[in-house]
Parts: sequence; structure tokens; C-alpha cells
Amino acid sequence: MKSPILPVLGLLLVSSVVWADEPAELRAGFAAADITPELNEDRPVWLAGYGAGRRATGVHDPLMARTVVLSDGTKRIGLVSVDLIGLQFPSVQRIRQAVPELDYVLVASTHNHEGPDVIGIWGPTLLKRGVDEGYLELVERRVVETLKQAAERLEPVQASFGAAVDEALLNDSRPPLVKDGVLRVVRLDTTEGRVAGLIVVWNCHPEALGSRNTLLTADFPATTIERLAARHNCPVVYFSGALGGLMAPPREGVTDAGGRQLEEGQFEYAERYGHLVADLADRALQNARPLELTPLHVAALPVMIPVANPYYRAARSFGVLLRESFLWTGDFSRRGERVRLDTADQMTAVETEVACLRLGRLHVAAIPGEIYPELVYGKYQEPVDPGADFPDAPLEPPVSRIMPSGEWLLLGLANDEIGYIIPLRQWDQRPPFTYQRISAPYGEINSCSSDVAPIIMQALQRAVKQLPALAGP
Repeated sequence: MKSPILPVLGLLLVSSVVWADEPAELRAGFAAADITPELNEDRPVWLAGYGAGRRATGVHDPLMARTVVLSDGTKRIGLVSVDLIGLQFPSVQRIRQAVPELDYVLVASTHNHEGPDVIGIWGPTLLKRGVDEGYLELVERRVVETLKQAAERLEPVQASFGAAVDEALLNDSRPPLVKDGVLRVVRLDTTEGRVAGLIVVWNCHPEALGSRNTLLTADFPATTIERLAARHNCPVVYFSGALGGLMAPPREGVTDAGGRQLEEGQFEYAERYGHLVADLADRALQNARPLELTPLHVAALPVMIPVANPYYRAARSFGVLLRESFLWTGDFSRRGERVRLDTADQMTAVETEVACLRLGRLHVAAIPGEIYPELVYGKYQEPVDPGADFPDAPLEPPVSRIMPSGEWLLLGLANDEIGYIIPLRQWDQRPPFTYQRISAPYGEINSCSSDVAPIIMQALQRAVKQLPALAGP
């Protein structure tokens, strides 16, 4: 039987967080906590990203949870960034349950490839789970602590929003080459003129150190945050945006002070790249203009994602992935029955969330995975490559056209990590392959299914429609 619980929950959540559209005093509070796992000979820490069997041998710099809580005097929302590969939706749900005093909590991961496995697929071998459940509990507990602390530190602030562009700071390894080279920043200033904090969004995989590194580190965002915090004497909350496609640090153009080319895999390279991103953030701050961020509105929709990926399905059967699964109903707004042993061979789905926040005149799209930039700006290949599996598929409406205003943020891996979100017309698993390849491109192997992008974009459209419309120009 199809369950109506998903749409009902979605409507309840929206109705509980949509309020009178009158500007109010904005207040903000910041907090941070160390979430670096303890290294113990008897309890190995398996690093996420790349392949299995990469055991942590030390700590280069701490992994952090960084939080800002915003209030309009009536409602409070928390935005959290964690230096992890992708904290899963069940963890976010437990965090929310621990802070009922907040009206909405968003927890996004930077997608750090040099931190512990919190999903399961990067253990000692492909057949062994890599997650330390005790560590997951520590992360959840410390995120909750930051939310409570930030809520206690609320103070009146005024907001400004700015952006700067530099596509040279990105490498795209999958044609068609489409990048999101826009860094977006929100600055919150106290009434006395002090910078209370920064919210920074940049679109690049934290993988500057490559697969050979075995030291725990937050990768280049650690340096970006450190430099901005020192320059502006304030806390910084850093989020990753559109990472799919695959957005990574450039292979050329990252040089030291003497002009020497630096190479991926070196801490010097990661630190220098972090400095360049911080410099781009300062350019965005120079362009910043005042922006009203109240009142606060949230539309958060539970969404079912079908899992056709044979590797994910096998990982679940071997106990590598422990996430609860449901039978796919064919409707992403309806949750099916829980999967049992005798139904595990049917099409299954996992529950996630797509949300849109309206903070005054700023819209925030919360996307639970690694979205391709094509889906952000609508830069689809035309005509489609003849090797694509679905050349006649409708084009998904891009984020830039879904957002009701020109001031918006896209937070990737928000509340979940469901893998790559690939435009359906670019899906390519069957021969003949696109761009005359002799094998399938990288990307689909880390996506739940070809249905993901159409579902996510439809859900985002629905979320936006449930928000009150902007008044005025």
C-alpha cells in the first residue's frame, strides 16, 4: 500500500515554518567544535574518498563542525557545515531531534576526501563497512553542542551579500566542460560595525591532497577559513556548492610565491589553493551590498530516491551500507514499505530531503548530493551527444531559473549525500559511449540512478512554490 506520510510531513513542516512576511531584526550566533576522530591502534580510522583500505596515520589539522544560528525574533534556524565526506540524512534527523528549540536545522558536508568514512563504502576492503558508529555519535553530539551554543550567542546583525567569479580556480574532468566558478558570501556585521561572521560557498571538491595522503585534514577549506577568519577577525562557516561534473582544484596555475608550479598531493599545494579561494572570497566581499535576511521561511520536502546502482545495492546486501531502504513506489513523494529479505530484489529507494530557505530576499537551495553545474545554470549540451543513453529526455529546469531572485546560495551535500546528480541527457552507461569513449565515463558509478536529477529538480521547484513570494522588485 502506498503511504501518504511523506506529503503530509512535508506540508506540516512547511506550514510550521512559514510566517508573516514582515522584516524583523536579524540576530545571529556562531559556534564551532572539533570533530577529529581519535586515532587508536585498536580502532582504525578509514579515510573516505578514492578507494578502500586507506587508514589514517596521523592528524595534520583538525576536522571541525561550524555553525551559525539565525533568528528573526520569532523563529530560529541553524546552518551547520562539517568537514566530512557526507553526513547521512538519518544522522541529521537525530541531530534535529536533539534541538527541538530550533525550528529548522540544516547540516551540510564539505565532501572532504581526507576525513573518516561516515557512509560505509571506504572500509578496510570493499566488503567491510568503514564507519565507526561511536564516531558518528560523537559528531552528532558535537554538532548539537554547536547549535545550542550558537543559539545562546545571538546578537543583532546586518547582512550583506556578494559574489566573485574565477573559473580558472576549477578543473572539470568530464565533458561537457561546465563550471560554477562563482563564489558567494554573506557577511554579518554587528550594529557596532564589527564583523560577526561570514558564510562562504565555493564549488570545489576538497581533494587537493589526493589519494596517497593518510593524514586527517580538512583539505584546502581549512586554509581558506583560517585566512578569512584572521583577516576579518570573525568565525567563518564554509559550505560546498555544485561539486558534480567533476569540480576539483586546477592542475595548473597553483604556484608558490616564486612562481613554482605546485602539484596535487602536497600540503603546500592545498594551502596555496586555500589562499586563492580566500582571496576570491575577499573579492566577493568587496562587491557585497546590504541585503535583508528576514523574515525566515523554510520549505523542506521529504523525497524518495530510487536506488538502481548495482554497487550500492550489493553494498547494502553485504552490510556495508546500513541505511534503511524502502520499496520504490514510482512516486518520489510517497514512501513504500520497508525492504525485507524477501523483497530486497525489487527496486528500492532511500529517503532524503530537498529544501529551499527564504531568508528575507536571499534564497538558499539545499541539495542532498553533488549536483552538476549544468543543472545550476542550464548549460546543457545542444545538440546532445549521440552516445547518451537518454538523448530525448526533457531538460531539467536549472537552479538559476527556479530561484525567485538573483541573490541565492546553493548548498551541496545538504542534510545528506546521495551521490552525483547528473542531467538525464548526460547519463551514459550503455555503449556507444559519449565523446567516442571506449568505456562509460566516471560519475554514474557514484549515482543512485538516472532518475535522481529529474526528481531533485522537481522537488526543488515544489519547495520554492511553497514559500511566500517576494514583494517588490
